[in-house]
Amino acid sequence: MGPTLAKPASRRAPAPRRAPALAALTDNGAVIDIDPDRFEDLVSTALDGLPPELGREMRNVAVTVQHEPGPPNLLGLYEGIPLTERTTGYAGVLPDRITIYHQAICRICSTEEEVADQVRRTVIHEVGHHFGIDDERLAELGW
Repeated sequence: MGPTLAKPASRRAPAPRRAPALAALTDNGAVIDIDPDRFEDLVSTALDGLPPELGREMRNVAVTVQHEPGPPNLLGLYEGIPLTERTTGYAGVLPDRITIYHQAICRICSTEEEVADQVRRTVIHEVGHHFGIDDERLAELGW
């Protein structure tokens, strides 16, 4: 069973994987207002669109949406231990967390279609970090 949208859980300390500053993604001056439930539906749709073989590998991952403002210049954030860094001692740990920032994404989009596309891109980017892909390689791949 693949990842599902989760309610926020308690925080933990593993090193977050932060996307580089998104200088090209700036407030467009016309923030689109997407209902929180609709935004969460877009995140769920993006997760459901992952290839099944990737979804099966995403165990112990909580995906959440933060509707309040998040850290500057971030659309999403992966916090956890990537699959490529896990050892045989990986057990009994809190789930990795992927947070998608509602307001940050809406701030750079003009239409719901743009929001849906950016949510998809952000989910794929953060899932890439879960699989151990760094920002440089994700950029090379177009994510």
